[in-house]
Amino acid sequence: MPIPSSFLPDSLVSRTIAVSFALLGVLCPMKARGESPISAEKSRIEATKTLTGWNILQGKDLFAGYMLDSNGKPIIYPLMGPGGQAMTRDFPMKKAGQHERNDHDHHRSLWLTHGNVNGIDFWLDDAHCGKIVHRDGKVELSKDGSAVLTTHNDWLAPDGKLVLTDTRRFTFHDTGDRRIIDCDCLLKATNGDVNFGDTKEGSFGMRIAGTMKVDAKMGGLITSADGKHNKEAWGKKSPWVNYSGPIDGKPVGITIHDHPSSFGYPCRWHVRTYGLFAANPFGVHHFVGGDKTDGIVLKAGDKMRLGYRVVLSEGEFDATQTANDSSQYATTTRPDLD
Repeated sequence: MPIPSSFLPDSLVSRTIAVSFALLGVLCPMKARGESPISAEKSRIEATKTLTGWNILQGKDLFAGYMLDSNGKPIIYPLMGPGGQAMTRDFPMKKAGQHERNDHDHHRSLWLTHGNVNGIDFWLDDAHCGKIVHRDGKVELSKDGSAVLTTHNDWLAPDGKLVLTDTRRFTFHDTGDRRIIDCDCLLKATNGDVNFGDTKEGSFGMRIAGTMKVDAKMGGLITSADGKHNKEAWGKKSPWVNYSGPIDGKPVGITIHDHPSSFGYPCRWHVRTYGLFAANPFGVHHFVGGDKTDGIVLKAGDKMRLGYRVVLSEGEFDATQTANDSSQYATTTRPDLD
């Protein structure tokens, strides 16, 4: 499926400049032992540089877009499932579509921010808020055929002062029937101590497609690792959470796995029946009650790792498969970041 123009933001031009990878024609990764190999065409991962960032492609099909700046933060948009479904909502990059709400315009497809960093709100994107500014980045093809996008970013206060920096590494995989993004982030206290405040408004977030949300009453369901559903899963610790529901009448699902090496593992989940889906390793009092804590302090010069795996799938939710995925991901060594 070629990239449809409807998935590009209304205000942006869709010119692209191809980035070639000489090894693409000869690499054909295998699936796990005992499974059939992925076809060369299906496993082919490419990237094109655009006016706004990059597009990640699987053959001629769009896998994901990466926008360097969407009103003050980098985001992944759009995000396409293995059957070509748009797994996150279009608003506010485009006008709200059917079954989408035009609320929370800071919920932009897939992002990483936090609502209280040294007292500055990076979760919202109003004039008084902080901004995460892309500094540099590159896309490479790994030996297993996946595309790897690495970026360096500055977290800036409203007055432009540097608060902290990060390195982000997104690895885009395909297994034939599922699409996977490994999301690794290294937060660095490069300009003094950094306090990640105790708030529910964080941190690694998605806003799912409108028809998938529980409130659409079309079959949407939230499931945590210990079997909690919908509102019961909110604020609870869990190594993974799945959000499933229909798109175009077909069942699909998104699972976010928390890696054991990630700070705060297993994190709490700011996951809502209206479609917000966020892993939050810092928030406490909003979720459990009681007094607000002092938050988490990253001392000057120190670093903190966050690691999440996003699995996009078709079909009904499979709890056994998801638990196996979690165990496999837990044994995966995360890449070094600088």
